[in-house]
Amino acid sequence: MSSNRRDFLRNTLLAGAGLSLVPLAGGARAFGAAGGFEKPVFKLPDLPYDFKALEPYIDAETMQIHHDKHHAAYVANLNKAIETMDEFPTDLAKVFPNIEKYSPAVRNNGGGHWNHTFFWEIMRPGRENNAPAGKLAEAIVKSFGSLNDFKKQFKDAATAQFGSGWAWLIKEGNGTLAISSTPNQDNPLMSVSAKKGKPILGLDVWEHAYYLKYQNKRGDYIDNFWYVVNWDKAAALFA
Repeated sequence: MSSNRRDFLRNTLLAGAGLSLVPLAGGARAFGAAGGFEKPVFKLPDLPYDFKALEPYIDAETMQIHHDKHHAAYVANLNKAIETMDEFPTDLAKVFPNIEKYSPAVRNNGGGHWNHTFFWEIMRPGRENNAPAGKLAEAIVKSFGSLNDFKKQFKDAATAQFGSGWAWLIKEGNGTLAISSTPNQDNPLMSVSAKKGKPILGLDVWEHAYYLKYQNKRGDYIDNFWYVVNWDKAAALFA
């Protein structure tokens, strides 16, 4: 890719991150007439690894822009969206089951913050022959036929997600595994999700997650995701 094209893509991604950021506060603030409620101020979490740790599957430049710009923007805009509220749960998982009661800004930025935090934790430095083990592996075979069949169905869902969104492996209420996708920054914990469940894996298929390295080849990005999946984390979530 030419340097001009690369610069154009980088600038486009930065612009899309919403970089008119408000400063992130350092902690909770007292709020309310009685002074008994402390308003949560959400903070950008550190990555659990270096920006370059997922190479060659996900490049360092994409990781830095994705985390420091896009995720940071969701955090900042979420804090801004809840400024005037009398109260707001510190645990976003308690907000999502009633997300329709909140503003689009809370839905989009709360989802963006939670989804990205989950995404960073469900990945680790790449390895060959990366695969689940134990009860999660057994559940995948039981639900999808084989690991390869699961990967194909997951890729189909991630590829078919029109525009921006996410693909998910979820644990449904009856304990079975299922694949779903959500638009924008929605997730399967939200009341508005067509298929609900506990996320076990999540893959960001917004263009900013892969375009610097893969351009329009979303399928290649999905294929390489399997090398960096943190199956130990996924197994813990499944358990």
